[in-house]
Amino acid sequence: MGKRGFEKISKEQFEKDFNNHENLNALYNQIKFTSRKTIGSAGYDFYAVTDYLIKKGQSIIIPTGIKAYMESDEWLAIYIRSSFGFKYNIRLMNQVGIIDSDYYDNKDNEGHIYIALENQGSMDKQIFKGESFAQGVFNKYLVAENDSATNIRDGGIGSTDRGNDDE
Repeated sequence: MGKRGFEKISKEQFEKDFNNHENLNALYNQIKFTSRKTIGSAGYDFYAVTDYLIKKGQSIIIPTGIKAYMESDEWLAIYIRSSFGFKYNIRLMNQVGIIDSDYYDNKDNEGHIYIALENQGSMDKQIFKGESFAQGVFNKYLVAENDSATNIRDGGIGSTDRGNDDE
């Protein structure tokens, strides 16, 4: 079994990403760690670090305070919790979040996982501090026999397109 798991981002990164919140020390210490709810659960729940309100028709990006490490041939899929989709019509803005193994500890944001949500429902939705709103599922992937990827990630979100000679 390979090594994979979750860690809090550093306090310095947290302060940078949550700089508009009061009492950052307490908020950082209260981050609810990702967890599975049952032994049969595929997904690890992500919990809100603070309260969020998503008005109908609105999109927001929620920083989780969490980063994920995994083997080089794995990725973490981020999905909305089923109840958020069924009951409230809340969707991930990118449909499925893909966290690559080399996103971990990148120079831009340490691999901090952000989750972008969109409220396509008919009413506002409050997400309370400590409430689970998304889940992550670890996956293996395969590469094609003629794969020629040689670039190395040099940052966070969107960095795989920076300096790529293929474009």
